[in-house]
Amino acid sequence: MSEETVTSRRKVLGWTGAGVVVAATAAGGAVAAVRSGDDVQPAGAAGAAVAFHGANQAGITTPVQDRLHFASFDVKTEDREELVALLKEWTDAARKMTQGRPVGEGAVGGLAEAPPDDTGEALGLPSSRLTLTIGFGPSLFTTKDGGDRFGLKAHRPEALVDLPKFPGDALDPNRSGGDLCIQACADDPQVAVHAIRNLARIGFGKVAMRWSQLGFGKTSSTTPEEQTPRNLMGFKDGTHNVAGSDRAAQDKHVWVSAKDGPSWMAGGSYLVARRIRMHIETWDRTPLREQEEIFGRTKGEGAPIGRQREHDAPDFKAMLPDAHVRLAHPDNSGVTILRRGYSFTDGTDGLGRLDAGLFFIAYQRDVRDGFVPLQMRLAKLDSLNEYIQHVGSAVYAVPPGVRDEDDWWGRELFQNH
Repeated sequence: MSEETVTSRRKVLGWTGAGVVVAATAAGGAVAAVRSGDDVQPAGAAGAAVAFHGANQAGITTPVQDRLHFASFDVKTEDREELVALLKEWTDAARKMTQGRPVGEGAVGGLAEAPPDDTGEALGLPSSRLTLTIGFGPSLFTTKDGGDRFGLKAHRPEALVDLPKFPGDALDPNRSGGDLCIQACADDPQVAVHAIRNLARIGFGKVAMRWSQLGFGKTSSTTPEEQTPRNLMGFKDGTHNVAGSDRAAQDKHVWVSAKDGPSWMAGGSYLVARRIRMHIETWDRTPLREQEEIFGRTKGEGAPIGRQREHDAPDFKAMLPDAHVRLAHPDNSGVTILRRGYSFTDGTDGLGRLDAGLFFIAYQRDVRDGFVPLQMRLAKLDSLNEYIQHVGSAVYAVPPGVRDEDDWWGRELFQNH
């Protein structure tokens, strides 16, 4: 490929200028989206950039992309101003990367004697609907001995609870917790990995990555007209999700209101992430009828047991008492959360078994009314527990969106307190 062709392609993709990037149609004909103000709007060109600015952070109600790179960080600096400076620098880099632009002065063309500002593996790629979403963990507000790390202890939201130990949990501390998280979602895995890699490099010496998770094959959708994705057990799950177009449901179940408190969280949400390992080999030897009874759905159509179509109203009495759908469905559990999970496969466990499962992500207005009661119910009663185990866990307060070019992640928390 000639230098002229490369240069021309970069111009088309928006590397040399700001603004929305419209790119070639992604594989599978996925529908892209851009945000206009507070709303999610469909866009004809898959790969189009998702607006970074808005009242709420992108990556929550945004139509779910195909790939995930989720990273948790521990803050190493003890200097509050240094942390604030990092959040501002991260915001600037995120703003550029989500629009298909390089970090800083880019990957090429700078001083040959100095490392480039951008690592370069996303050169020539469209933005692929990249969204970057930040969250603050409980440990950012206090230390283990109750100390006040950054003067934020009094401003920890009451809803940002430490999750209880649920029955059956086998949590690995090296895959749990963290002061900060970044959720990178995109339709191209290289774009998502590039984003996390560059944020980690910018934060070198101030933060250190605690753990991360790659995800593929979205297991839930915020777009009702799309076909519900399947998990690694081959089932459609989470068909009754909060829609990205249903602002009323979002306000009721996802977004923190001004009256919920604290004020810096208004327009934000609470994120729970759980790494759920599936015992794939055991499941694969389970008879089809038993699999369907465990889920409470047919495997082919995804219809609730006793019904014909996926979105038919479930007949809970037709299901076994410990069926997953019967226990989890909002119409029966009374709990509505926005799910945004992904499948994962991380090689084998040394015994020839796949280390695979679901990286569960859920957003809610209050963890105490959302994930905690729902998971306690499932952990105690769900017949699916024979085939899964929760091995990683984290909870974060996700602040509101970045309003404009002068705003930055967490400004309401750090600038006003």
